[in-house]
Amino acid sequence: MKKSNLMTSIAFAFLMLFTFNVDAQEFKGLDKSPMDVAAFPSNYKDSNKIIKIAYSRPQLNNRSVGELVKNGEVWRTGANEAAEITLYKDLMFGNKEIKAGTYTFYVIPGKEEWTAIISTDLNVWGSYSYNEKNDVARLKVPVTEAKESLEAFSIAFNKSDNGINMHLGWGTVRVAVPFKG
Repeated sequence: MKKSNLMTSIAFAFLMLFTFNVDAQEFKGLDKSPMDVAAFPSNYKDSNKIIKIAYSRPQLNNRSVGELVKNGEVWRTGANEAAEITLYKDLMFGNKEIKAGTYTFYVIPGKEEWTAIISTDLNVWGSYSYNEKNDVARLKVPVTEAKESLEAFSIAFNKSDNGINMHLGWGTVRVAVPFKG
């Protein structure tokens, strides 16, 4: 009897060891372009958001913005998955009213102006499957140059006289995308 109890205990121990190894989760390291969220109002404790964008933050790493983002080509506005923008209320984007909801936010960079695009595409990686037919609205916005260079692509919001500006910045490139509501 003692031998069978010992054998049962050993078998149970091996089974548990095998089970724990099978269920062990491997976590990958930090993403080179981590995800971030910018929102307005920017106080994260404020649950009455008007607008929010989730995007990944690529780094320059001794490269220029022009090497990473090509003028005249649709860009996902960040890295990895295309940026997703959520409007919590209807907002004006140029002359077009955008209904509350979640959309993809693309841009087409240019030397003097960028085209900001709100699209019904969702859950897309990159801009490889971008389809202009899914555009809800487009808006051309001027490009400015800053003195300070940003290593990581960044998005921030602020209140303006006419509504809310979504600021895109990377290197010395700055673009302000206006929303009214």
